[in-house]
Amino acid sequence: MFVDKAKIKIKAGDGGDGAVSFHREKYVAAGGPDGGDGGRGGDIVFQADDNFSTLVDFRYKRKYVADKGQNGSSRNCTGKSAEPLIIKVPRGTLIRDANTGRIMADMSTDEPKVLAKGGNGGKGNVHFATPTRQIPKFAKPGYPGEEFEVTLELKLLADVGLVGFPNVGKSTLISVVSAAKPKIANYHFTTLTPVLGVVRADEEKSFVMADIPGLIEGAGDGVGLGHEFLRHVERCRLIVHVVDVSGIEGRDPKDDFRIINEELAKFDEELAKRPQIVAANKSDMATEEQINEFKSFIEEQGMEFFCISAATTQGTRELVMKISEILDTLPPIKEYEPEPIPQAELDDMLGAGKRFEITEEDGVYYVEAPWIQPIMRTVDPDDYSSLQYFQRVLINSGIIAKLEEMGVQEGDTVDLEGFEFDFVY
Repeated sequence: MFVDKAKIKIKAGDGGDGAVSFHREKYVAAGGPDGGDGGRGGDIVFQADDNFSTLVDFRYKRKYVADKGQNGSSRNCTGKSAEPLIIKVPRGTLIRDANTGRIMADMSTDEPKVLAKGGNGGKGNVHFATPTRQIPKFAKPGYPGEEFEVTLELKLLADVGLVGFPNVGKSTLISVVSAAKPKIANYHFTTLTPVLGVVRADEEKSFVMADIPGLIEGAGDGVGLGHEFLRHVERCRLIVHVVDVSGIEGRDPKDDFRIINEELAKFDEELAKRPQIVAANKSDMATEEQINEFKSFIEEQGMEFFCISAATTQGTRELVMKISEILDTLPPIKEYEPEPIPQAELDDMLGAGKRFEITEEDGVYYVEAPWIQPIMRTVDPDDYSSLQYFQRVLINSGIIAKLEEMGVQEGDTVDLEGFEFDFVY
C-alpha cells in the first residue's frame, strides 16, 4: 500500500524528578541534604531511511513517546538520561506542525533531526540548602518534554517528473529508459502510485525519474487520482510533459497540453514556471501533419519538442541525453527550510506552562493548573521550608493574586488540583 500522508503525535520524555535525601553515615552527624538531580528525558529524533518508501507504518501506530529520565537518588547521584526515540521515515518526508502548518523539518539528507526535546531533570534538595534552611525537604520535579501533533508528507526526491493524461505512455517511457517495472496496460489509471526509476545517461551520470499517475481536467481541484500525487512533482527540477500526439483516443494534443499545465498552475503557481520539455509520444501512429502541427504549437510556447515512440524506443535515447544536459544547468533538488516559530506562537508556548483557571462554588475555590501537579509531588506538607517554597510558586504564578481578586477570605477552602487547604495570609 502506497501511503504518502500521515498524522502522528510525538512526545519527548519528561525529565526525572530531583531527589529528597539526607546523608546518613555512622559517626557522621548532621550529614545534610544529598538528593541528586533527575536525568534528562529522551528526545524524539527523525531519521531518513532509504529502506522505507511509504508512510504506511504510521497508519497503524500514531503516538510516539520517548522514555522519561531517571529520578535522582541519594549521595548526589544524578538519574540516568533517557535514550532518544528514533523514528525512521522515507527520504523526502516533509514534517509539519499539524496545528499551524509550519515546516519543522525536511528529511532529505542523512542528518538526524531533533523534533521534540526531552525535558531537563529536576534539581535535588542539595541545591536548596542555605545557612538558614539546612534541611530542605523538597526538590524540583523534572520538566515535561516537548509535545507536538505533526503531519508527515512524502514528496519524492526525483530530478524529473513525467506528467500527462492517463494512457499517454508515461509508464512505458520510464520502463524503457530505466530499470523500473511499472504495471502497463491499455486502459486509464493503470498507474495508481508514483514509480521511481534511475535513468543512466552514461557511465558516470544518471538521474532519477518519477512517473506520476495520470492527471485529468480538474486535478488541481482534487478531481481524479493524479491530484493525490501532484505533491511529488514539487521537488522535480524538470518536468517532462508526455502527450499522445496521435490523438487515437479522440483528444486534441494541444488541449491536453493546455489542460495539464493549467492543473499544475492551480496546484502550485511555481510548478507552472518549472523548466519543462514536451515528449510527443506514439509518433509511430501519428501522421507527419499531426506531428508538425503539434511541434509548431509547442515551439511557439518556447519549449523543447521531442518526437518519440516509447513502445518502439524511437527517440527515447535522444530525449534522455537532452534531459541530462538540461539537468546540468539546473539547481539541485528543492529542499524546504524549517520555518521559525512565529512570535505569537512562541509567546503562547512560553505562557502555556503557567496557565490556570479558578472557579468558585459554594464558598470553595477550585484551581485548575495541571502544570503544578508534579511540583506538589515533591512538597512535604509537614515541613515549613517546603511549604514556603510551594507558597512562592503560587505567588509567582499569579494564583494568589487571582484568588485575592476574586474575594477569597482567610479560612476559605481552596481546592488545588484535588489538594484542599485553608487560605491564610
